[in-house]
Amino acid sequence: MNITRRHFGFGLTAFGLTACSSTVPAGGSSRSSGLPADLRPVPNTGYDRWVAAFRSRAEARGISQSTLRAAFRGAGYLPGVIKRDRNQTEFKRTLEDYLSIAVSDERLAKGRAAFARHQTILRTLERTYGVDAEIICAIWGLESFFGERRGDVPVISATSTLAYDGRRGSFFEKQLMAALRILQNGDITPARMTGSWAGAMGHTQFIPTSYQAFAVDFTGDGRRDIWSEDPSDALASTAAYLQRNGWTRGLKWGGEAGAPGTPSGRIIQPQAGGPKIAVTSNFNAIKRYNNSDAYAIGVGHLADRIAGGGPLRAGFPPDKYGLTKDDRILLQQRLTAKGFDTGGADGVLGPKSRAAISGYQSSRGLPVTGDPSPALLASLN
Repeated sequence: MNITRRHFGFGLTAFGLTACSSTVPAGGSSRSSGLPADLRPVPNTGYDRWVAAFRSRAEARGISQSTLRAAFRGAGYLPGVIKRDRNQTEFKRTLEDYLSIAVSDERLAKGRAAFARHQTILRTLERTYGVDAEIICAIWGLESFFGERRGDVPVISATSTLAYDGRRGSFFEKQLMAALRILQNGDITPARMTGSWAGAMGHTQFIPTSYQAFAVDFTGDGRRDIWSEDPSDALASTAAYLQRNGWTRGLKWGGEAGAPGTPSGRIIQPQAGGPKIAVTSNFNAIKRYNNSDAYAIGVGHLADRIAGGGPLRAGFPPDKYGLTKDDRILLQQRLTAKGFDTGGADGVLGPKSRAAISGYQSSRGLPVTGDPSPALLASLN
C-alpha cells in the first residue's frame, strides 16, 4: 500500500499505481548508481545530529547496536525524497482517467500473463484466505505493475530523511522504527530493504508498520520476504491483509450496476454522468488497502478483466473541455505525428501531453495554455 495515497490522499505516478516511481523498473537492487542523483545520500549535519539522537531512542526501545550499525551503514539524507514529498500533486483524476491507466491494455495483458504464470499460488491463497485470486493479482498490478516497479530507494535512508524533515516526523519515525525491527527480525538485509521514495516496500507496497502487522512467511523459509523475485510472500501478505480487514469469502466486490453477475449492493457514481457501480462490503475491504473509491473500483474492475470480463458498458461524458476519450486519444496521436510527443495515446492528458499541446500552440503563434479544445483538435487535422 502506498504511503502517499493511503495516508495522505491518492494520486497517480508512473504506475504501479504507486509512488515508487523515481525508480529503476524491476526491483530489488539497492545499488545507488541506478538511482537519480537526488536520491543518493548527501552530507547534512542536521540529519546526522538527528540520527544520533534517534539511535539513542531506538536503543531504548529494544533495537540493538548491531542492527543500528548495519542499518545506517551507507544510509544518509536524500534530498530527492523531500522534493517528492513537497511536490505531490493535489488533484484528483476523473474515474475515466483513473481506469484508463489502471486497466490499460498493457496492464491487462501483463495481468493475464502474470495470473497464468502464478495461478497455482494465487488459487492456493484464495483457498487459504478466502480472497479472490484475481483481486490479489489486481492489487499487485496496481501497486507495482506485477512486480516490475517495486522501487529501488533504500528504506532506512528514505524514512529517516522524512522523519528528520519533520513535516510528518512522528509518522515516519514510526515507519523507521518498524523498518529497524524488520531488519532485527532477520526478514531482510539493509541492502535489500528497498522501496518507494516514501518507504513503501515490495511487490504490493507495504509500509513498514503494515508489514509488521500483516506480512506472512507463506513459503516457510523463516522470512517474510516481500522483496523476493518470488512474489509468494508478498501476495500472501496482501491476502492476509484483506482477510483481516473484513473480506468476506465468496462475495463479489461489486461491479457495474445492472450488468450480468453484478451483486446487489450500494450504488455509487464517482463521476457525474459516468457508470453507476454497485458495491458490497468487500469493496470496503479493498478501501482499507487504499481509502479511495477510484482505487477500489480499479482493483475490482482489473480483477474482473483478468478473469475474462469485458469493459464497462456505460460510457463517460465529455470532459470539461468538451472532448471525449476518443477525442483525447486522437489529439495525442495527431500531436505526436506532428513532432510533439505526448508519450503515448491513452486519452489521459497528463504533464507530457500538456507540454506537447503547449509546444504546438507556441509553434503556431497561439496563446500557450497547455489546454486542449475541440478547435485545437480540428487545427491538427
